[in-house]
Amino acid sequence: MGRDPAEVTLVAVSKGESADSVRELYNAGHRDFGESRLQEFLQKVEELPSDIRWHFIGRIQSNKFERILGYFSVIHSISEPNQVARIARRTGIYEAFIQVNAAQEAQKAGISCEALDALYQNVLTCKNIRARGLMTIGPVVENPEDARPLFRNVRELSKKLQGCTQLSFGMSNDYEVALQEGATHLRIGSALFSR
Repeated sequence: MGRDPAEVTLVAVSKGESADSVRELYNAGHRDFGESRLQEFLQKVEELPSDIRWHFIGRIQSNKFERILGYFSVIHSISEPNQVARIARRTGIYEAFIQVNAAQEAQKAGISCEALDALYQNVLTCKNIRARGLMTIGPVVENPEDARPLFRNVRELSKKLQGCTQLSFGMSNDYEVALQEGATHLRIGSALFSR
């Protein structure tokens, strides 16, 4: 596809997987894992090596946000100013992606394209956040090509934001299209864990 593999982070989505399954992939050399369900994550994290780089990729529930910040070093789903304010009150440094609801699907979290610039500027002023870029979740489609316009739109939005260099999109069914459209972080589950 003409991309340098070093430009892309493969986040193994381990929700629904046992600690043993995660350890097997870890033993094969993988270090980046993504979780979206805090309670399930907490049941297995203590059994796993401490050098795993955990990515939170799910909807952030307000009552669980502090615990999420306690375990995850990369948050892919910042979408509200109050989340930025809560991170600003902490002492750690967090890598963050802003989740954009580019398809305007009611069932998905994320900020609207119209409100993105204001939130991004807010993130840039927070000394505790290293703004990495934008994240979106593609629509559920049979043909991966149907996700291309959405990925392209998010890529174009990122070009308008200072320092916004990374893109988190693409899953097991549409990762090839996502790579072609500039994804730097792929969130792959079933293709890695043979679900």
